[in-house]
Amino acid sequence: MAIKIKIPRRTGEGGKAILSSDPVIKAAFIIFLVLAIAITGSFSYFYIKYDRIIEQRFRGPVFASTATIYAIPQVVRVGEKIDAQQVAAHLKQAGYGKDISTPMGSYKLINGGIEITPGPDSYHSPEPATIHFDTGAVTSISGKAGDLQAYELEPEPVTAMFDVGQRSKRQVVKYNDIPPVMVNAVLAIEDRRFFQHGGVNFFRMAEATWIDLTHQRHEQGGSTLTMQLSRGFFLTPEKTVKRKLIEILIALELEHKFNKQQIFEFYANWVDLGQRGSFTISGFAEASKAYFNKDLKDITLPEAALLAGIIQRPSYLSPYRHPDRALERRNLVLDSMVETHAITPEDAKKAKATPLKLAPPNVEASDAPYFVDLVRDTLINKLDERQMNEQSYRIYTTLDPDLQKAAAQAVETGIKLVDDQVNKRRTKRVKVAPGKYETTVEPGPQAQVAVVVMDPHTGQVLALVGGRNYGISQLDHAVAKRPTGSIFKPFVYAAAMNTAIDGSNPVFTQVSMVQDQPGTFAYGDQIYEPRNYKEEYHGDVTARYALALSLNNATVQLAQEVGYDKVADLARNAGITSVKPTPAMALGAYDASPLDMTAAYTVFANSGLRVSPVLIDSVRNAKGDVVLDFKPDKRQVLDPRVAAVMTSMMEGVMNFGYGFVVRQRGFMAPAAGKTGTSHDGWFAAYTTNLLCIVWVGFDDYSDIHLSGAQTAAPIWAEFMKKAVALPQYSDFKTFPQPSGVVDVQLDKATNLLATPSCAETYTAVFIAGTEPTQTCDQPTGVKGFFSRILGLGGDKPLPPPSQPGTPASPSQPSAQAGASPSVNGEAQAKKKKGFFGKIAGIFQDDKSSNPPPKQPEPKGNPPQ
Repeated sequence: MAIKIKIPRRTGEGGKAILSSDPVIKAAFIIFLVLAIAITGSFSYFYIKYDRIIEQRFRGPVFASTATIYAIPQVVRVGEKIDAQQVAAHLKQAGYGKDISTPMGSYKLINGGIEITPGPDSYHSPEPATIHFDTGAVTSISGKAGDLQAYELEPEPVTAMFDVGQRSKRQVVKYNDIPPVMVNAVLAIEDRRFFQHGGVNFFRMAEATWIDLTHQRHEQGGSTLTMQLSRGFFLTPEKTVKRKLIEILIALELEHKFNKQQIFEFYANWVDLGQRGSFTISGFAEASKAYFNKDLKDITLPEAALLAGIIQRPSYLSPYRHPDRALERRNLVLDSMVETHAITPEDAKKAKATPLKLAPPNVEASDAPYFVDLVRDTLINKLDERQMNEQSYRIYTTLDPDLQKAAAQAVETGIKLVDDQVNKRRTKRVKVAPGKYETTVEPGPQAQVAVVVMDPHTGQVLALVGGRNYGISQLDHAVAKRPTGSIFKPFVYAAAMNTAIDGSNPVFTQVSMVQDQPGTFAYGDQIYEPRNYKEEYHGDVTARYALALSLNNATVQLAQEVGYDKVADLARNAGITSVKPTPAMALGAYDASPLDMTAAYTVFANSGLRVSPVLIDSVRNAKGDVVLDFKPDKRQVLDPRVAAVMTSMMEGVMNFGYGFVVRQRGFMAPAAGKTGTSHDGWFAAYTTNLLCIVWVGFDDYSDIHLSGAQTAAPIWAEFMKKAVALPQYSDFKTFPQPSGVVDVQLDKATNLLATPSCAETYTAVFIAGTEPTQTCDQPTGVKGFFSRILGLGGDKPLPPPSQPGTPASPSQPSAQAGASPSVNGEAQAKKKKGFFGKIAGIFQDDKSSNPPPKQPEPKGNPPQ
C-alpha cells in the first residue's frame, strides 16, 4: 500500500507561490543553485584530477631506491694498536647488530675480544672470526680454518648515489624505525592534533588567519603535517587562495587513502632539513647523519628537538651558521613537548642544559663528494643509472674514510695559511695625502686546492679532495689539467739515470756534473731562454744537487744532453700524455692533472711499475653477485734500479732541499718527493705505503706568486702526519732497494769514494757498475785541499743528507737557512754570491720561470 504525502506550498496573497512572485528570492535561489553546481563540479573535477595524481605518485615506492657507495674494507692485523670498542663502532657503522642478527651481520663483545658473524648481505662470504685484544692491541685472530694474521671488517657505507638533477640525499626509514622522541618532538611543534584531525585543523587555521590579519604579517602557520606533505609533493610554493584550497583537498584525500602512521612516515622521509655541501638534506634519517653523524634510532632528546625545530626555516635556523637561533628554537620545542606531556619539566631542563653537539661541518671529510662524483661519472658510462638505483646496487670503492678525513682536515688547515699569504701579498699601503696612508687589499680570486692520495702498489685512490668547498664549487681540481712545474723534473733526471740501462753514452749518475748557467737552447727554429729563480746560477753542479735545488738551467741542460725525445717518451709512458720534446718540457710547461701526476709518480714509488688509478673495486647487486669488477692497468716503465736511484735523489730533496719544509713541520718518516712551482704550487711525495700529491692555484690561471713549498707542502705535511698516526699506516719503513743497486760512501768535497782521510762524507745510491772508482785522496795539490775546505774547484760539492728534521751544516745548502720562504711568507736570506755563497750555501725555492707555452715549441720565458 502506497502512502502519499503532500507538502503544502507556502503562498502569498492571492495564492501565488513566493518563489514565483518574489524576483529577489528567485534570483538568489538561481545564483545559489549555479554556485552550488559550479562548486560541486569544480570540487569533483579537482578531486578526480588529484586522486589520479595521488594514485600515480604512490603507486610504486614513494621514495626511489638508490645505490649505496661503500668504503674500502678496513683490515685488522695481529699486533695492530686497536681495541674491541673501536672494532665494534666500525661494525655498528657498517650495519651490524650488537647481539642481534641483521642482514649485514652481528657482533658480540666477550671478555678480552669480539666475535664477528657476517650476515647474508655481507660483502664477505659468511666467514665468522674472533679477535682477541690485550692492552689496546690485537693479540690473535681465529677463524673457522684456524689462526689468521689479518681479518677484513665489513666496508662502511659512505653515502647513497644521488640524482644529479635533484641533488638531494635521503635515507628512507619505516615508521617503526623512527624513535618516539622524534615523533613527539615533531608533533609538539608542528601539529599537536595530528592523530585527531582528518587532515585539516580548521580551528588552528582560523586562529592563524586571524593573527595574520590583525598583525598585518605572517606569524603563525595553520598547515598540518598532511597539508605540508600535500604542498611539498604536489604543489608549488606560491601563496594563493586557489593553492590553499587545493592543498586542503589533497590533504583530505591523503587522509582517506592512508593511515596516520603512513602519512607520518612519508613526512619523515620527505621533509627538507637544510643543506650539506650542494645537497639538500631530505628526511630525519639523513639529517641525523648529517648533523650528528649517527643513526636516527640513536638520537637523543635534545637532538630530536633540534631537528624538529629547524623544520620551520632550515636555512635561517641552521645550527652551523646560526647556533644561537637554533638553540633558542630547540628549547622552544622542548617547552612545547612539556605542554603536550611528552616529557617532564625535569627532562626539558636537563635537555636545555645540553650544548649543541654537532658533527664537524667538513663535508669533504665525511661524504667525499668529489670522490663520489668521480665514481658516479665512471659508472654511468658503463651501467644504466636507473637500474643501479632501482635494484639497490652496492658500489664498493677504494675510499679510506680515515684518510679522507685526514686529507679534508689538512686542506681546511692548510688553505687558511695560503689565504693569509695571498692576502698579505695583496695588502698595499697607499699614500692618499701628505703624511697620510691607507691600507687596501687588492681584489683577486680565491686559491683552490686538490689532494690525491693513492696506494702506489695497488693504484687504489684512498682519498681525494677536489676543492676547498664543494658547496660553492663542484669543479673537481683533482682532474683539472694544469702546468706541472718542477714536479715534472724527476722525469728528466730519470731519463738521465736510465742511460746506465739502455746503453747510451755518456752514462749519467746522480753525481754527474751539469752546467747551471745562463744559456740559450735551440729547438728547430725556436729559441728557449730559461732563467733560474732570482737569476742565480751555480756553475758546475751534480745532478743530485741540481734536483735538490730545482735548478732550471741545469735541468734543461741535462734534458738536452740526454735527448728531449727520451724524456718525452718516458713521461708519456708514465701517463703524462701532453708533453712534447721541447726544452720547456723539462721545466713542466705542459699540462697534467693531479690525478695524472699521482699515477705517473707510481713509477718512482713502485719499483718502476706504473699503476693506473682505480676508485672502484667492484659493483654488486642486492644479492651480493658481482656485476662489474675493476682492475688497474700495470706496465713497467722504469727499471727498478733506476727507480731506486730516483727515490734516493728525491729523499735528498726532502732532507736538505726544498722539501725540507715538511721536516720543519714535523713529518719525520722516510719520504721522497719534489716541490713544484710554476704559476701554481705543487708538492708530490711518497712513503713506502702512501703516495700523495697536492696542488694549489687560482681557477683563472693567474700566478699565485707563492712557491710549492709555501702552499702545497704544508698541506702534504699536515695530511701525512695524520696518516702515519693511523694504525693501518703507522708501519712506515725505509725504502727497499732491488738487487743491482749499491750504496756508496762519497767524499762531500770531491764526490769521489770516501776514505778515512776524507773529512765529510755522504751516502749515494748507484746502479752497480756506475759508481765512482777513484778515491777522494787521489786528487792532490791545492785543488784537492781547497775543495775539501772551501768547496771550490771544478766539482760542485753536493751536500750530504742531514738527519730528518736536522738542519744542514753551514758548509752545505741548508734547507732551514734558506730552502724556501717560510710558511707565513717572510722571505729568507738571499743566496750569497761567490766565496761566501759557496761556504754558506743559502738558496731559494724552485720558482720555475715558464708559464704554459703559447706555442707548441716556446721560444722563451717572459720575466716573472
